[in-house]
Amino acid sequence: VQLQAFGGGLVQAGGSLRLSCATSGIIFSDAVMGWYRQAPGKQRELVATITDGGRENYAEFVKGRFTISRDYAKRTVYLQMTNLKPDDTAVYYCNAHARRWGRSNRSTFWGQGTLVTVSS
Repeated sequence: VQLQAFGGGLVQAGGSLRLSCATSGIIFSDAVMGWYRQAPGKQRELVATITDGGRENYAEFVKGRFTISRDYAKRTVYLQMTNLKPDDTAVYYCNAHARRWGRSNRSTFWGQGTLVTVSS
């Protein structure tokens, strides 16, 4: 199983970035996908999730600014981030709650993280 997250970088406050997470080895069509983040010295926290049916869920601190989406053909989940703030600076991790091919039970998988730095 691989979750490859990319798209992070340095951006000024008010700017935008789009993160992508390409998956392999999981049954993407019925996976619950999510983005989490971890700022220096803080615990990892939920940013957004999207179900296999496309239902989205957001942390309060990103509502109205971030949008999660998924492309079933590309087996990829995205996080469009707009109006970024310095407090959004963190390593962003892709997460999947999914079945592996050939298995019936679900497990949780993590990507390697991509750093987002928002300057003031």
